[in-house]
Amino acid sequence: MKQYIDKSMSYKQYVNLLDKLMAEGKTTGSNQSEDYLNYAKLNLARTHRLNKTATLTAELKEQLKKVKLPCFFLVLTEGWCGDAAQNIPTMHLIEEECKDIELKLIFRDENLELIDKYLTNGGRSIPKLICLSKVSLNEVFTWGPRPEAVQQTMHELKERNAQLAEKAEVIHKWYAEDKTRSLQKELRELIEKYLI
Repeated sequence: MKQYIDKSMSYKQYVNLLDKLMAEGKTTGSNQSEDYLNYAKLNLARTHRLNKTATLTAELKEQLKKVKLPCFFLVLTEGWCGDAAQNIPTMHLIEEECKDIELKLIFRDENLELIDKYLTNGGRSIPKLICLSKVSLNEVFTWGPRPEAVQQTMHELKERNAQLAEKAEVIHKWYAEDKTRSLQKELRELIEKYLI
């Protein structure tokens, strides 16, 4: 895991890179199609909005005060990914709140051998959070690619072969209504179980 930590980015470096690429009319990864560029633009706007509006719950803040295991939150992501845009800003808030948690970001498409160890129902779904002990670099827990409630919704949409536009509309409407509460609850439970 050390090689992945060594080549990872901080959240600030990640957002700055996405801004720079967007200014050049690009996104991360090899797919630079018009569709992917449109996703990237929309999702970068979501990231910036959440950077301004998202806040941590009192319950999660309390748990973060009790963290005893220094760790990395290593997250596989891409700039065009809607779920990444909706979830990673909250992970950054966790990092800012807790000195023992450090968020590290790497691109999925540059690290296929890693994402292939963390498939979701056989797919390379992102974001994928791998919590690693800072001391041993052993895996502590994983999370992703999205909160369980919306993961179930996505599964149902795939089962009935919904079009991509419908999937995106339903999923992002869910995120807007949820306001990161489900993500925070799931991460709080994992932190309580493994880091305290």
